[in-house]
Amino acid sequence: MESITLKNILEAALLTADEPLAIERLQKLFTEQERPAKNEIQEILTELMADYQDRGVELVQRGDRFHYQSRVQLAPWLRRMTEGRAPRYSRALLETLAIIAYHQPVSRGDIEEIRGVSVSSETIRTLLQRDWIQQIGYRDVPGRPGLFGTTQGFLAYFGLTSLQELPQLREPRDPEEIALELNLRTHDVSIDIGTAVPSAVDGAMDEKNAAL
Repeated sequence: MESITLKNILEAALLTADEPLAIERLQKLFTEQERPAKNEIQEILTELMADYQDRGVELVQRGDRFHYQSRVQLAPWLRRMTEGRAPRYSRALLETLAIIAYHQPVSRGDIEEIRGVSVSSETIRTLLQRDWIQQIGYRDVPGRPGLFGTTQGFLAYFGLTSLQELPQLREPRDPEEIALELNLRTHDVSIDIGTAVPSAVDGAMDEKNAAL
């Protein structure tokens, strides 16, 4: 079908994917003989971003991955579709995520020392399953505890391009208060194609415990 272009294929792949895609992943759509170069794909993605500049959805880059989402400005209307269905997370989970985001790499023991309470295995498991954190190594001490850091999935979910875009810390606040604020912010949604996701961190992690 000669009418099908590289632009058509990339657009369709990104619109139907259930997760943000990196250029390397987009290259795997093609056989070795027809596979486009990375810079060629990047040029097409730049064109697609321009094509959707004034549309209800936009192509955005989060870290090294790309995906379509609704525009943040449309959140007040789109939120009505998800009323009563937005996910809510426990304070323990959100406190743990905030500590990892700002203080990575951290061990489970580090998190427990900062929070002052133990971290359940279920909390860590949920964060791993959500693809918000990953184990990135081990500390070279007896027992070799695992070290955790955030993922590209974390950046995509909270609308960040890099960790440098995390809100700057200003004054000490209790982790409980931070967790409550983050939990509320997760209800400000932008709709990813096929999935409801928050539009951005938007200040949700703007503070943390003075120990961080």
